[in-house]
Amino acid sequence: MNRKDFRDGPLRQARLNRLMAKLIDVGLVTLGAVFYYPMGLILGIIYLCISDSLYDGQSIGKRFMGFGVVSLIDGSPCSTWQSFVRNLPFTVPLFFFIFPYWGWIFSAIFALPLAAMEVYFLFKQKSMHRLGDLMADTTVIANDGTRLDLRKPKSTWFDGTPLPQ
Repeated sequence: MNRKDFRDGPLRQARLNRLMAKLIDVGLVTLGAVFYYPMGLILGIIYLCISDSLYDGQSIGKRFMGFGVVSLIDGSPCSTWQSFVRNLPFTVPLFFFIFPYWGWIFSAIFALPLAAMEVYFLFKQKSMHRLGDLMADTTVIANDGTRLDLRKPKSTWFDGTPLPQ
């Protein structure tokens, strides 16, 4: 595949859909923060921390866009810990946004570069893993039945039956 294949076609659309799913989640947090600051922001940060472990590996945005997050370790849906780790690039700057003035400045300084890095990784890597995916050993799959093989538990080499003597 040449470089043009990743900029056009279905892979580009999948990347845009993943970006749209994250924008839906961040938009929900933003609405809560604007109308119910600071409690809405605190609840939004908590939501982002656990969002990818809800609904069998789907945040609200991913559920709406038809994606799910699975672990690369065993293929199970994203755990709460993995969701926490994979969303750190978004939750850390938002956490500092709770504190007026200096927190807002700190948040603005770090939020834009981290978000840009997330988008860069998403659009420039062939695997479509963003920074959070790399940190948490997760991947995003389409919830259309074509990749359900990743969700099946992997069998171990030892299934518990005794070896023949």
